[in-house]
Amino acid sequence: MSQRARRRLDRRATKERGGKEARQERPEASKATLYRLLFRVVLRRLPAETAHRVGFALIRVAGATGAAGLLGRWLGPRDPALRVRALGLEFPGPLGLAAGFDKDARATSGLGALGFGFVEVGTVTARAQPGNPRPRMFRLPADRALVNRMGFNNEGATAAAARLRGRRGRPGGRRRGRPVVGVNIGKTRAVPEAEAAQDYAASARAVADVADYVVVNVSSPNTPGLRDLQAADRLRPVLVAVRAALDAGAGEGRRVPLLVKIAPDLTGPDVDAIADLAVELELDGIIATNTTTSRDGLASSAAEVAAAGAGGLSGPPLRGPALAVLQRLRARAGDRLVLIAAGGIQTPDDAWERLAAGATLVQAYTGFIYGGPLWPRRMHAGLARRARAAGPNGDWSREDG
Repeated sequence: MSQRARRRLDRRATKERGGKEARQERPEASKATLYRLLFRVVLRRLPAETAHRVGFALIRVAGATGAAGLLGRWLGPRDPALRVRALGLEFPGPLGLAAGFDKDARATSGLGALGFGFVEVGTVTARAQPGNPRPRMFRLPADRALVNRMGFNNEGATAAAARLRGRRGRPGGRRRGRPVVGVNIGKTRAVPEAEAAQDYAASARAVADVADYVVVNVSSPNTPGLRDLQAADRLRPVLVAVRAALDAGAGEGRRVPLLVKIAPDLTGPDVDAIADLAVELELDGIIATNTTTSRDGLASSAAEVAAAGAGGLSGPPLRGPALAVLQRLRARAGDRLVLIAAGGIQTPDDAWERLAAGATLVQAYTGFIYGGPLWPRRMHAGLARRARAAGPNGDWSREDG
């Protein structure tokens, strides 16, 4: 075959692939538009926490019925280009749901069926607590952002563990019909800092036999004094105590991966100190980052921002600071830690940028709120196209940790 004929066939094949992808994307785009209309006309008229409860209830129902299996086959990531092996676990796709959405581990099946590669539940604390007074969650639609000051409202680590224990399958890998599930643990509000290590360890013991991985959250801005624990000398005893509790409670022959979640508001030297400590203590990874207390560069009016008040800001305004922390961690620790990127991830390009910057996995919350139930599928589809276009030399690492 002549080179001219071969080029003609190649152009035709490329055009046919592009047409097929466009046909596949058009229905998804229509559904996304429908959700945006529903959000604008109905959901945004409800208080943010009420809208969350309504959506969460529907996801729980889907997960508790036979619909979960059907949804998972339709929405779940199936492209081999998306598979990730990290933390000793198999992930069908790199996009996960960040902690905060399913605080008490009530909807892991339904959330997995929507197409998330993994689900992080919590934050749970050793003791049940109601969290901060309502209202405590607010939208800033002009920025596609959220402000929350929930305050670790949850029923306690033991209650979450009991729900997770009812799932089929053993922790530590993929089982049909159940996503990889991490557990995010925090400090009980009433516990003084001097007892923080024991408090975190109590939560770790409660979930050790049911968590695929555990995250120590010392970066929420909504528990007084919590971020002080990010100082290396204060963080060390917490991580040592949690590691010991996980090793004691996980069962013979199993090691639960341990990560720490840090804030985007840390200085560069503080980021370096945490990276060094994580490497020294042989942690498995770091999540970068939690929400920010900054209100710089917002498109929302000053009145809207003032009405939302104090709390952690999430969404696109967080993209730059979160990316900067990720890049600093990668430069400091290299590939000795698994890095999970969070903060401001709304599009496949956002996620791909974090993977290219050194993240092995990405997770989001606010993007899901604004994007709707088909958002995980759209994200993974976009990532699969980028992975294939990049080829084997441009793909992100799928054999980390």
